[in-house]
Amino acid sequence: MVEKEALIVLTSYVPFGPARINLLISYFGSANKVWSAKVDELAKLGLGEDRLSGFLNHRKTFNLAGYLKILEKKKIKVVSKNEDTYPEELGQIDFAPILLYFKGTLKKSETRIGIVGSRKMTSYGREVAGRFASELATFGICIVSGLARGIDTCAHKATLDAGGRTIAVLGCGLDTVYPSENIQLAENIVNKGGALISEYPLGYPVLRINFASRNRIISGLSKAILVIEGTHNSGTLLTASHAAEQGRSVFAVPGPITSPNSEAPLYLLKNGAKMATHPRDIFEELGLEFKVDREKMGALLPSSTDEEKLLEILTLEPLHLDDIVRISTLDAGSVSARLTIMEIKGLVKNLGEGVYRKL
Repeated sequence: MVEKEALIVLTSYVPFGPARINLLISYFGSANKVWSAKVDELAKLGLGEDRLSGFLNHRKTFNLAGYLKILEKKKIKVVSKNEDTYPEELGQIDFAPILLYFKGTLKKSETRIGIVGSRKMTSYGREVAGRFASELATFGICIVSGLARGIDTCAHKATLDAGGRTIAVLGCGLDTVYPSENIQLAENIVNKGGALISEYPLGYPVLRINFASRNRIISGLSKAILVIEGTHNSGTLLTASHAAEQGRSVFAVPGPITSPNSEAPLYLLKNGAKMATHPRDIFEELGLEFKVDREKMGALLPSSTDEEKLLEILTLEPLHLDDIVRISTLDAGSVSARLTIMEIKGLVKNLGEGVYRKL
């Protein structure tokens, strides 16, 4: 078998993990040689009796030809860390996945921001996640999250609604979508130019311990992580920790001090995270510059009935975003994203503190 096929069969034995597989490849010289290594050679490496026995049994029973056929049938592709199409940022972290399974479009390099937060989000969290994801997507930033309930789901949906690209990192094989209520969302992500990603082989189940590994991929893919809501024991703190270790910027959105869901963001803010109350905070901190040709932007983002409605609302006097949302009866994320576009097009001006006026 070719080396990539050897990597597929070798990494399909999940108990080894990236660190151990890298050591084995370094010792034997290639994945092919690891897969065909003699029992006594493997036994010398201190793999442990149970792990070695499991690997030997896996090696006897794994059907590569059948596995590849299933991948093809399900339109799941595989990229190894050694290939040019492997995401550049992810390849730079410690213990980067040796292989990535993906559906959809995977890009070597692009500006990505990870958005994570509570599964049990509040209405405030929903509004904030939608607003940030929509506006970031409007500027061509790819939003990365974990397809979980709550903030993750909201971030993915808001990105798609804004016409943006989003990546969902799963903690199981790509032949399973978890949670099941997000099956349609997962299909939409792929169909609209995004991607589903996992380091786990087909058939690997959803396990609680998987999510810690998944979180390092979310942060590894991203230029920065934005945390929106989470309790003191939230998994979002682990994602933020991975991000910090990987040299990524960590942002947090402050919330009401009386809300348990504010515990994670406030903890991060007290310990060095950067406060984000507007996507502009992320742009400025990361040095992202967006030079806009208004004519091209007008063609790319044409006027809509929503713009006409918002301009009518702002005809008499400047208004705060919350008032514009209330009067327009549109959702906050859509209004915020549309106002950003209108500002770029020279139709309105942001006076600061969320107040807009018509130009």
